[in-house]
Amino acid sequence: MNTPLHPARRIFRFVGLGLIIGLAIFWAGAQWGTRGPSSVGADLETQKPGELTADEALNVRIYKQTSPAVANIVTRAVEYDFFLNPVPVEGAGSGFVIDARGYILTNFHVVQQAQTIEVTLGDKSRYQAKFVGGDARNDVALLKVEPRSKLAALPLGDSKALQVGQRVLAIGNPFGFQSTLTTGIISALGRTVQTGEQTFIDEAIQTDAAINRGNSGGPLLNSHGEVIGINSAIFSPTGTTAGIGFAIPINTAKQIAQDLINEGRVRRAYIGIEGAEVWPELAQALSLPVKEGFLVERALPNGPAARAGIRGGDRRIIAGMRYMMIGGDILVAINGQKISSQMDLNLALNRKQPGESISVTLYRGSEKMDVKVALAER
Repeated sequence: MNTPLHPARRIFRFVGLGLIIGLAIFWAGAQWGTRGPSSVGADLETQKPGELTADEALNVRIYKQTSPAVANIVTRAVEYDFFLNPVPVEGAGSGFVIDARGYILTNFHVVQQAQTIEVTLGDKSRYQAKFVGGDARNDVALLKVEPRSKLAALPLGDSKALQVGQRVLAIGNPFGFQSTLTTGIISALGRTVQTGEQTFIDEAIQTDAAINRGNSGGPLLNSHGEVIGINSAIFSPTGTTAGIGFAIPINTAKQIAQDLINEGRVRRAYIGIEGAEVWPELAQALSLPVKEGFLVERALPNGPAARAGIRGGDRRIIAGMRYMMIGGDILVAINGQKISSQMDLNLALNRKQPGESISVTLYRGSEKMDVKVALAER
């Protein structure tokens, strides 16, 4: 006769059976089951001493590929002191080879007014460079050296295809330390950064890669080693990097370089007017129909604006510390883009090519009208 199990013994038997089954499943899974991702600690354990991480290997590869084509540029000029004594002045910056024939891109401000330009490439080869031409407004210049052998040239990317957060690398000569690599990301796109009274970086690339004095003119590279910009300016209360640097889009520089190589000049759209900014006090004093705009003081004879019927001023007054011609048309927009200063006008024209037509919105007296203007070449 079978004696029925006590409830406690029955529970103990079920627990033991379940434990045995569980251990068997765990053993089978450990032997043949799908394995999950390994931990960071496990990865470090499997990494050999001195072995590079994937990020480090990428940085090293790009630096080795591109640094031979990055130039250290030293300029020399002569200035004069108060007593008209000649004073030698030396400057420095960066650049990069874009063509095996010896063409080098840099910033205009790096070589401006230089009497001699010396270029040292990443392989330590040294050349005297010739200034081919430049675009002061966009701060781009083209140099030419006569290479003793075929030069390594950097591939040029597409600055229209960039995204915020993308990895970037900068190579240059900050404070004279040649072939220095810094890394970061694209922090912002599409900014307009004014660098002078009449100069700016249109559609600037903002980066947190460390850029300092001497980096100007050097390449900003993507993770494929392609140039996407020319390092040009920094925002810095101290004069050194604060994590906000700006680069000229390579598409802008490419167009300028092509014009200089093929045409011998930069082809710039030209409207043919001279004028002044309208401010609220002036608008009130002259009973103008708008408080902001660009007052046309002179439409240059036979220029695009004059041929389209745009009128300049017809009488002269003193406004502030200067003479001003008034009575002319007031420009307020080009192709719907607001115009209230010379900088706005320069920016609108900078994005156009000679031969293109634009729609100019203006006031003539109190009458608002749109005028079509066919741009010419300056």
